Amino acid sequence: MDDALVQLASVGPFFTVPYGKEPPGPGFRPLTALYGEHLAPYTAEVGRRIGSGPGRVAASTAQLGIASRLWSIGLGCAALAGRVPDLAADRVWWRLPGAGSLELWLPEPGELPAEQLGESVLGNLALLDAGLRQRYGVSPKVLRGNAASGLVGALRVLIDRIPAGRAVGLAAALLADGGALAGTGTFVHEDGLGVAFVRRSCCLYYRVPGGGFCGDCVLRTR
Repeated sequence: MDDALVQLASVGPFFTVPYGKEPPGPGFRPLTALYGEHLAPYTAEVGRRIGSGPGRVAASTAQLGIASRLWSIGLGCAALAGRVPDLAADRVWWRLPGAGSLELWLPEPGELPAEQLGESVLGNLALLDAGLRQRYGVSPKVLRGNAASGLVGALRVLIDRIPAGRAVGLAAALLADGGALAGTGTFVHEDGLGVAFVRRSCCLYYRVPGGGFCGDCVLRTR
């Protein structure tokens, strides 16, 4: 697992995560704290940065960003090592720098079978989603679509950078009928051509000034 986490740093910033007993700087807290008392300030900061204000658009954007980070780390480790770190909300720590995206740290990465990636990530996101639904009224359909979009986005990057056969299989299983993200969109993968995905919901980013539609957005395809 250590080797996989080191190699992932070369894939890109969303795949990079420090690990070990010493944090890479001050101010890190478990994600459970972000999902609790820090949720409103964090969402407001996301809204300030994207220009939407601290409402549903910011909440959806914040959730999509966190989902993308978690999937990137998990899928990357699955592809490289056939195992995944424990990404439960109390095992992943965070801080928000003055500029740039959320920084993560794994004090004790642990190891899980790759097949438990969906359970680990979606269990983490369930805590976040509950708070976003209660506080901001973001619909479960949007949040599930965001989780699926983040999964496919991470997979696209991996396929371009490293051998990602295991990651493709995991993503396809999660998105297939009977999978944890079934019904969120249409997923197609072809060797040598990459992946295509059209979601059945919208992340609301088009409401950001100058935001436009994402490549997998249901509104774009319409």
